[in-house]
This record gives sequence, C-alpha cells and structure tokens, in this order.
Amino acid sequence: MLNFTFKNQTEILFGKGQISEVPARLPANAKVLFLYGGGSIKKNGIYDQVVNALKDAEVFEFSGVEPNPSYETLIKAVDVARTNEVNFILAVGGGSVIDGAKFVAAAHNFDGEPWDILAKGATFENPLPIGAVLTLPATGSESNGNSVVTKKETSQKLAFASETVQPQFALLDPEFTFSLPPRQISNGAVDAFVHVIEQYLTYPVNAPLQDRFAEGILQTLIVEGPKALENPEDYDVRANVMWSATMALNGLIGKGVPQDWATHMIGHELTAIYGLDHAQTLAIVLPSLMKVQAESKKEKIAQLGQRVFGLAGAGGVGSEHIIDDTIQAVVNFFEDMGVETKMSDYDLNGDSTEVAIDKLIANLEKNGMTAIGEHGDIDPAKARKILELSV
Repeated sequence: MLNFTFKNQTEILFGKGQISEVPARLPANAKVLFLYGGGSIKKNGIYDQVVNALKDAEVFEFSGVEPNPSYETLIKAVDVARTNEVNFILAVGGGSVIDGAKFVAAAHNFDGEPWDILAKGATFENPLPIGAVLTLPATGSESNGNSVVTKKETSQKLAFASETVQPQFALLDPEFTFSLPPRQISNGAVDAFVHVIEQYLTYPVNAPLQDRFAEGILQTLIVEGPKALENPEDYDVRANVMWSATMALNGLIGKGVPQDWATHMIGHELTAIYGLDHAQTLAIVLPSLMKVQAESKKEKIAQLGQRVFGLAGAGGVGSEHIIDDTIQAVVNFFEDMGVETKMSDYDLNGDSTEVAIDKLIANLEKNGMTAIGEHGDIDPAKARKILELSV
C-alpha cells in the first residue's frame, strides 16, 4: 500500500427531512448565494424547501448553471457574489452546480484572471465556505474538493482541486432524486461507476481493503442502477445509489493506491468540443482504454471480472477470455443503463469520427494531456488508438 494522508471535512446529512438541519449550519448574519441550475427544483418542490431553510438569511439567487458548468456563466455568479458581499454559497443541484460553486468560492477573493485558477494552477486564498444540497447523485462533488469547468470560448474543460473549497456540509435526501429523468439516472450511475474504476483498475499494491470497498460500490451500482431506472421512487434503491456515488469519490477508496483518470481526461475533450454528457464520454472511452491498456491492467481487470461480475468460471486470471469477457461486462452495464458506448452513437456536430479524433487529440495536446494514466504512458498516439477503437 502506498503512503497517504486522509481527511474528509464534509458533514453528511443523509436521509429524508434532513433539510431541517441546514439553517443551523449557516454562518451568523448569513448572506447566501443560492446557486442552482435550470430551474427543475422549482417544479419538484425542492426550491420551496430550500427557500424555507434560508428564511432567516439574506439570500441572493443565481440560476442557470449548466451541465458541464461554463466559465462564462460562473463568472457572472462571481460578480453577484462580490457585489453583494456574500459570506456563504449554498449549491443546490448535481455535480455541475457544486463544481460551479467551488469555482465561484475560489474566484471571489482572487486578485487576477479567475480562469488562471484552472488553466495555470494559480493559488487563491480565503475562498467562500460552501454547503451542498444534492439532487443528482453522480460526481461525488458534494464531499470532495474537485471542480471541473468548461470555457466555451476556447473549447477547454479543465479542473482544479483544493480541500479549501470542499463543502462544509452536504444534504443527501434520496427523495430529492425521485423526479430525475431517466437520462440523468443513467448518467449518474455510469459516472459513479467510472469514478471507482479510475481508482481501482490500475495495478495491485496489496491494498485489499481499498479493493473490497471499491468492489462493494461497483456491485451496488450494477444491482441498484437498473432498479433506479425501473422505479425511480423506490426510496431504498435511490438511497443506495446516492450513497454509492458519494463514496465513489470522497477520497477514501483512492488512498494508498495508484489512480488512472485517463478516461476522464480524454472524455473531457469530447464534452468540450461536442457537448456530450460527461457520463456518455466515459462510456465511450473506458472500454477501449481497457483494451489498449490490457497488458498493464490485466491483474486488476481479471479481479474486476471475477469479484464484481462473477466471471470466475471464465478461467481465472490466466484465461485468454477473462479480459475480453470483463470488458464486455462493463459495456453491458453501460448499455443496460441506457448509455451508448461508441462515438458513432452520438451527434458530433456533423463531423466524421476521423475528423473528431483529430480535434480531440489536438485538444489533449493543447491542454498538456500528453502523458496520462497511472503510468503516464498514454501519449497522443495511444490516445488516438483508444479513440479509434471507440468509433
């Protein structure tokens, strides 16, 4: 097991009715930036519950944070926060809104061009504190310090991370997910699944507890994800999916083990250029990446097949079939969740897959993603091979 430090500062308020706990966690004389997305929370009753929880605070609303939040939108929220001298951000939504809140928090007191936080790794001080009310379990952003933002002007999707912008608390009420449309249920389960894979599917370092944690989350998603599609208002199913998505990326299962994240880096370019849903890009890239990296990942791929998908009968680690069978099992799960796994299944704005691949590789190079993966051995040539297998 590798050396690590671990601290998760986010207080989780899990379960129905827990929104009543939010007022006690706001600062004194709270001036709150209430940040949310396209307005669905006004249709399902969540908005009214949040407004009631904020009744004793001074509130400034900012709506319209997109899926894959854009810099262009978030910089407007920064202006609202600065103009009104807010002292707290409450993000109500899925990972995009929470990621956006982290950027707003970091940029609020930043002296300079805020995009530099993402593009140049610029340091920032005294970010605004954040709370989260989760409505879409997927990214785990509610209990980590990671944020991904897209700049439409330059077709760049970049990330930054700091524990200083990790939410102080996160409300996880499974009932808040009942009204999600099937596409978002599907995307959420696939996103959480790949988050686990990025921390698990590397190479053995004798970390059996982390492996078993990861396998438990994967198995839960495989079983409960399709159930959530069949019956979105099954409280227990929604609770299991919600908690799995949080545990997938709260830092725990990735401690002491190597991590990959190349699937995400390549997938980000598909979103930046073509606007595909984040989970859709992961479903496109991961199976092909597993094929290209099969030799260096073979022990963990076989372990995934045996322990998670029950493929021990395929012949074990030494079987010539276990790798292919495991990759196909991953594809089957994605497609069972209604998420297609080939570039040709999606609208690429009229581009052929050949043209698209050229654009994607150029963007990877522009953004410095030229040595990714747990071994740093996925260069542009290998990324091209992965994408060519994904058409």
